[in-house]
Amino acid sequence: MPRSVNHAASKARKKKVLKQAKGFWGRKKNVWTVAKNAVEKGLTYAYRDRRAKKRDFRKLWIQRINAGVREYGLSYSYFMGGLKDAGIDINRKTLADLAMNHPEAFKAIVEKVKK
Repeated sequence: MPRSVNHAASKARKKKVLKQAKGFWGRKKNVWTVAKNAVEKGLTYAYRDRRAKKRDFRKLWIQRINAGVREYGLSYSYFMGGLKDAGIDINRKTLADLAMNHPEAFKAIVEKVKK
């Protein structure tokens, strides 16, 4: 008895991968074996970097807050400890935005922390 092959399913699977490889350069976009490896690697990077992005943004916010409070003679760690003591519950994303785009509001928060 001849071997049964579900060609429709395997063709759909290949089509799906080649569609994901759209925009890749050279053989990565149209040769099945090369495209399959490239797409798998790309998905691995995407998974990893969705987690790394959160770390990168937190680092960026901390740098911006630190730069903002240094203008008023404080350090980042002293400022964050003061926020907790003052009972001000604002996340780093918001603080970084205030430090960059609303300096007068950020100054008011710094003055409350200094007291």
